[in-house]
Amino acid sequence: MELNKAFQQITEDFISLLDSLDENELNTKHKADDWSPGQIGDHILKSYASAEVMNGRTELTHRKPDEKVTTIKDTFTDFTIRMKSPQAILPSEKRLDKQRLLQNLRDRIAQIETIIKEKNLSDTCIDFAIPEYGPFTVLEWAWFNTYHTQRHVHQLKDVMQSIKS
Repeated sequence: MELNKAFQQITEDFISLLDSLDENELNTKHKADDWSPGQIGDHILKSYASAEVMNGRTELTHRKPDEKVTTIKDTFTDFTIRMKSPQAILPSEKRLDKQRLLQNLRDRIAQIETIIKEKNLSDTCIDFAIPEYGPFTVLEWAWFNTYHTQRHVHQLKDVMQSIKS
């Protein structure tokens, strides 16, 4: 699937799921050590700060620009593994305002969509690298956001099912 379509589809699904909840459901945890739907949204919002990296300093790439996409996909679509979030993108423990969260997500999504349409996707981003992966190209960051969101759509559906039952 084409990157722009894939990112649009998964982010629409994500926003739609969050939007279907009322403020209380958004802030309800099924179990004490689980995230609420709002916290999942906050985590994704914080991870979308990668837009700053994608818009930041870049250099010419000396490898295939999509070299790491398969690894990213395989990691984030393996729902049998539980991952630990980096400290920087852990969600807030405070009660989240639904409309503010949704608006902030929509703003970041629009920013990433613009990057996908306008930036040279084959350039390597040099302002930040995830230690396990090393520097990503703009293209790899965009797919990272897509597969990371897909992972959390899966999680969100499970959490919502638990809350509603």
